[in-house]
This record gives sequence, structure tokens and C-alpha cells, in this order.
Amino acid sequence: MKTITQWTEIPEFEDEEAEAKFWLGHELDSSLMKGSEHAPDSRESTTITLRFDPRMLSRIKRMARSRFLNYQSMMKQWLAERLEDEVRKTE
Repeated sequence: MKTITQWTEIPEFEDEEAEAKFWLGHELDSSLMKGSEHAPDSRESTTITLRFDPRMLSRIKRMARSRFLNYQSMMKQWLAERLEDEVRKTE
């Protein structure tokens, strides 16, 4: 198995099948993966204001409570998931 030590060693793939075949014989070096990790920093947050219908906000808070989550954290998670979906659609 060949170890990939640079991101540039990964080719552009024609389709998922070609990518799957490539990864059967290759693996990422652990130092490459470690260098790509993002450690979130609370200082990176920006406070914004959103206006919600009170009934909608109440429903969101109830839903978050039932999942033992903070409603703002749950909403950030939803937005992050949706953002990833939208990015995938445009690629």
C-alpha cells in the first residue's frame, strides 16, 4: 500500500469508481491528516441577530430541549449541515 504524504499526490478522479480503486492501494499519512485538522477557536465566532416568529423559536427550543441540546448549538449544527449539502451540490 502506497502512503500519500502530499495532497498533490491525489489525482482528479473521473468518477467514484476510479476513486474507490485508487484508495484500495493508497492511504493517507497520519501527519498529513493531523495537519488538516481544524481546532475551533471560540474567538472565531461572530455574534449575529436573527428575527424569528415566536412560535417557531418556541418549537426549536422544545426540540433542542428534548435532545438535551442548547437551541443555539442545535441551530448552528443545522446550518453547518445545510451548508455542507449546498457546497456538495455546487461541486
